[in-house]
Amino acid sequence: MPEGDVETYHSDGRWKNRIEALEDLPGSYDTKDEAVEAGRDEARERKVEHIVRNLDGEIAERSTYGHDPRDIKG
Repeated sequence: MPEGDVETYHSDGRWKNRIEALEDLPGSYDTKDEAVEAGRDEARERKVEHIVRNLDGEIAERSTYGHDPRDIKG
């Protein structure tokens, strides 16, 4: 995950968000949906990728809210 992307993850019985390689974001959430919504808003504001992890740490979802530099045809 590149520096600055937003990650939603589960830790210590709570759902949380963090900015990769920089800081934890304030707040923790009872549900994954609440944390995902807050993480998505932060990623949109920062124009970065939002990575959502399952309880086991596997990536469940990725969404890009910034400028994707790749030139993908088709």
